[in-house]
Amino acid sequence: MNGLIAVGLDGTAESVAAAHWAAREALLRGAQLRLVHAEEWASPRDITPVTSAEMRSRWAEALLRDAADELHDGHPGLTISTRSLDERPAAALAAVATTADLLVLGSRGLGALAGFVLGSVGMAVIHSTERPVVLVRAGEDAIASSQGHHSDRELVVGVDTDRPCGALLAFAFEEASRRSCTLRALHSWSLPPLVGYGAAYDPRIHAQLDMSAKAGLEEMLGPWRERYPGVRVAARATAGHAAWQLVEAASEAGLIIVGRRIRRSAVGAHIGPVTHAVLHHARAPVAVIAHA
Repeated sequence: MNGLIAVGLDGTAESVAAAHWAAREALLRGAQLRLVHAEEWASPRDITPVTSAEMRSRWAEALLRDAADELHDGHPGLTISTRSLDERPAAALAAVATTADLLVLGSRGLGALAGFVLGSVGMAVIHSTERPVVLVRAGEDAIASSQGHHSDRELVVGVDTDRPCGALLAFAFEEASRRSCTLRALHSWSLPPLVGYGAAYDPRIHAQLDMSAKAGLEEMLGPWRERYPGVRVAARATAGHAAWQLVEAASEAGLIIVGRRIRRSAVGAHIGPVTHAVLHHARAPVAVIAHA
């Protein structure tokens, strides 16, 4: 792409955290950072459409200017541009994503629980773009400070060995190479219902399936290990629920990377159950990678 990272900014603590995360990522990549605010300012239903639009436009410009100044102070070498759009946020951000290497958005935490509440804008953007999208919750700056630099913490990627994962692994290995950190690749599998419980449980079948799962994961990772020999890879295939294993493994990670299948049909879910659960419960920033 063109060495550009875009971040949606709306003045919330979550979007501010996303902007700081995106700034650090832009520095790692040697990319430019673009701060984007999108909002429909004029509507036929507005009582005073001109005044309302002007006030919101001035507020958006001040928001972007102040955020850019703050990020410049923290990252003097970073090239930052701003863009204010009078459009529906989801559609505008999805369009911006097509011109960027990465789109970063804020996502609200689940109160006392660690995790996300993925709002309608974030969900719509993920559905609408095939570009990588990263969700960052408020408090990520404090977590990064307590657990190490943006690039120090390991990355976690969820791998489904039954389906192609080329785009997902390409992003994960490139990001791990850029950060010079460990990449933890996780694959979860389940026992067939008839051999998984009670008297039907057979440890030999469990062992065979475990061996097969590990071999499948290593086979999938093999070409990427060769392509990125400098990346430290910790591979694990275990029986269990994929989403919860990913969330647990990523509790102190710098980034968790999950995939979603590209669906051309408007019917049906566009985000699988594992990715959906990770988005709502992960403590770390989450990168969603669309792939075939």
